[in-house]
Order: sequence, then structure tokens, then C-alpha cells
Amino acid sequence: MTVQPISSQLPALDASAQQHCDRVAAHIQQQIRQRGGWISFADYMHMALYTPHLGYYSGDASKFGRTGDFVTAPEISPLFASALANQVNQVLHHTGGSVLELGAGTGKLAIGVLQKLHALDQLPEHYYILEVSANLRERQQQALQAVLPEAIFSRVQWLHSLPEAFTGVVIGNEVLDAVPVQVIQWQNGQWQERGVAFEQTFVWQNRPLQDQSLAAHIDTSHLPEGYTTEICPAARGLIASLATMLRQGLILLPDYGFAAREYYHPQRHQGTLMCHFQHYAHDDPFVYPGLQDITAHVDFTAMAETALMYGLDCAGYTTQAQFLMNCGILQMLAAVSPEDSARYLPMVAAVQKLLSPAEMGELFKVLALGKGLGEPLLGFVNGDKRHQL
Repeated sequence: MTVQPISSQLPALDASAQQHCDRVAAHIQQQIRQRGGWISFADYMHMALYTPHLGYYSGDASKFGRTGDFVTAPEISPLFASALANQVNQVLHHTGGSVLELGAGTGKLAIGVLQKLHALDQLPEHYYILEVSANLRERQQQALQAVLPEAIFSRVQWLHSLPEAFTGVVIGNEVLDAVPVQVIQWQNGQWQERGVAFEQTFVWQNRPLQDQSLAAHIDTSHLPEGYTTEICPAARGLIASLATMLRQGLILLPDYGFAAREYYHPQRHQGTLMCHFQHYAHDDPFVYPGLQDITAHVDFTAMAETALMYGLDCAGYTTQAQFLMNCGILQMLAAVSPEDSARYLPMVAAVQKLLSPAEMGELFKVLALGKGLGEPLLGFVNGDKRHQL
């Protein structure tokens, strides 16, 4: 049986998209040549996603929602933002300060959180958005200004880098999965790093992992030959930077992933690398560079361990479904009359997608990292799974 290449199963590109893809590929090829014929996958992923004006998150294409490549929780239902805002409200009531959102996507999460905090009379001093994409920043500004009253919109500020000091709540919804990862493979009793070369097309090429200590946390005793997985020193670095910045408050990280024991299970032998293009999910990162999203699941144990090393507390860890239910999403849904079927039925379907184990409810987790918090967090009062990290 002939196996068709991934590219033949995906929607074809129009001329403009193909030209963009070719420019991105040419840029990466040039970097490979300049670096002696090989780059790490982390470098490839960074260039494909973040190269100014070329990378996936830096270009002009629609990325989120039904017309984009994937749908995030804030796009599915406004109740996600309202429930999350209840957790933000609890912390701001204790700490004061501001909210900092990392990578705000379409702006829907920011809109929903601000609207709910306004209704709770708990608007933050500022709502900061750290956005690396100039294109997304412009779209967010337009979206927020079109919906929010000036008195609320005036509190929103866009940043180009983390502030030196911060008090309040940091929100990183599906941020860690887009941090570039290194791909490693277990061969002949040692870790090899899977990098990228160019041989008429982009190809995988292995080299010995330069720093074997990066994979020291992985139990290799039961790994099969050729076992492939990801490590993400850059995500650890982000957590370290956030910990250094935070004076008092909470870092809230909803994302998809696992604790280390499940992440590096011998049966997960092909890793977690995934790509998304126009709602098609596949595992070939070399298709349509610059036009498709590239992600890897989050090792939440590594994030929690890094946080502890830098003086934060691991304040909670649970499934997205449990977090949202703890934060009152079902009560919000119950406030809508079932007799208003045109409004109620779509809301029920959306909440089902957020909560169902077969959809986002179990795969997506929420990790909470805190400093100086004096009471248990609302979102983790039931079903806290910190013991699994």
C-alpha cells in the first residue's frame, strides 16, 4: 500500500500562500547553510513561528477560530473567560495590582475577563497584553476598542517585554505549547538530538545531544529503541522569568499536556509534536512552513519544578473541566433559560466541548503558580491533582 504524503492530504495553497511559504522555507534553508548544514528543531520551530513578517505568528493570516487553523477555549464559549475571571477576581481581591495576559490571540479572553471583572467591581489597575506579533497586536486593539467602553479600554496596555516587577495575575492560555522544543531520540543507550537539515526538502537528522543533563529527568530504563520525545528548556526559562518578575499574585497556565510520568511513558514513543493547518491536525512540521502552527504538549511537572526552584508555590493543578466547574461555569449556564433554545442550546454544546473528557476537558489542564497568596484557590477546591506532578 502506498502512503500518501501529508501535504497531499491538506488543502492546497493559493499562489499568494505558496509564495509566502517559499519565502519562509528559503529563509530557513539559508540559516541551515550558514550554520554548517544543521539546526536544532527548536531553531527551526522558532523561525517557522516567529520570524518577523514571515513566521506563523508574525504573518497576516487568520490563525484562530473557524476561519483559522484551530479553535481555542475563549473562541468556543465566552463562559470560559467568565469562569476564569472568577479565579482572577479572588486573587486581585487579595493582592490588588494588575492582570498580564501572555499572547492574547483574538482578544476574546481579554474582553471576557475585563467584562466580568467590571461586573464584579474588580477591574485591575491595568490589563497588560504581552504580544510578540505586531499583526495580532493590531487585531487585538481593534477588537477590544470595538467592544469595551473607553473607561475599561483605557486600562489596557500592550507590552513588548515582561515588566521588571509585577503584582496581580498572569494568564498564559495555550502559551507554553507554542514555545519551541528540542526533539530527542533514544538510540544505543544515549539521547540523540533530532535536528533539521535540507536535502531537496527539510529532513530530520540526528546528532548526539550536547547537554545530556537536559534529559536527566526522563526514566530511560523501559524506553524502546528509537523512542522520540520533546524537552523544552525555553519553557523552563519562561517560567523562571515569570517567577523573577512576580512580587505577589498568581500565574495561571491553561494548556494541554501531562505530568512527567505520563508525558514520558514508554508507550508515548512518537512524542507529542503536532501541527495545525485549517483545522487539519498532523505531525509533519516540515509542511507549509510559516503557514501552519507547530506545537508540543506541556510537561507540567517540569514547569512546576522550575517554579519551585525560583521561589514560587505550586498552588494548584487540575483538569480544565474541574477548574471551570470549580469556577462556576455550570451555574453560569444554568442562569440561561432552556426555553430560550436559540441561545441555550449553542451554549450547552460549547460548554460540553470545554468539559467533556472526549474533547478538551481532560487533555487540557490548568497549572497555578503563586507567591504570597493567603487562601486556597477557587479553581482547585475540588479535584486538585498536584500529587500527580
